[in-house]
Amino acid sequence: MRFRVGVAGLATMGVLAGCGQLAVPSDSADTGKGKSDSASVSDARKKLAKLAVKGRAPKTGFDRDEFGPAWSDVDHNGCDTRNDILKRDLKDEKFKSGTHDCIVLSGVLDDPYSGKTINFKRGQDTSTEVQIDHLIPLSDAWQKGAQQWTATKRKEFANDPINLMAVDGPLNGQKSDSDAATWLPPRKAYRCTYIAKQIDVKAKYDLWLTTGEKDAMEGILADC
Repeated sequence: MRFRVGVAGLATMGVLAGCGQLAVPSDSADTGKGKSDSASVSDARKKLAKLAVKGRAPKTGFDRDEFGPAWSDVDHNGCDTRNDILKRDLKDEKFKSGTHDCIVLSGVLDDPYSGKTINFKRGQDTSTEVQIDHLIPLSDAWQKGAQQWTATKRKEFANDPINLMAVDGPLNGQKSDSDAATWLPPRKAYRCTYIAKQIDVKAKYDLWLTTGEKDAMEGILADC
């Protein structure tokens, strides 16, 4: 069953510059224009105002394994999380026969971060062209509350579709474990949506913000 949900080291001034409309879909032209969803913007601002603001905790003890095995089948649908997200975010997919449409062999991604169209092909040298991004990176979450969670909750967080998106691989590598204070998608038309999605994840899991992160988010939302 298909389901649809829907550069590193930037200085703060650069982060706060530019913003498209919240309602711009990932497959639209990067014009910076579109319908303004004032209700969604208002909701994002309200959620942001309720999030705690604290300093970043030490990264001591962080390990990817603290969030469970990578790409677990947490919803027990027979497909791992990576393939679930590829199925959700790609179009024109082709699947490996005999896998009950679980393993995605190829497809087309309209990358929300860059606006590029990327032809995905599964393979040792090509799979990394499309990567699954954690909107709130695992190590960042670890330093803002997740180290206090149970192992079960961390595994849920790492595989939650609201915190996952198929994106351009190199840009995902650029982002790394950055928060909104140090990295934003280069495609300005997507920044409002990106910030609103991050806020949704933070609110769901009660993760806190640093002062710089909150300032950056407020700056983006102010122009949405």
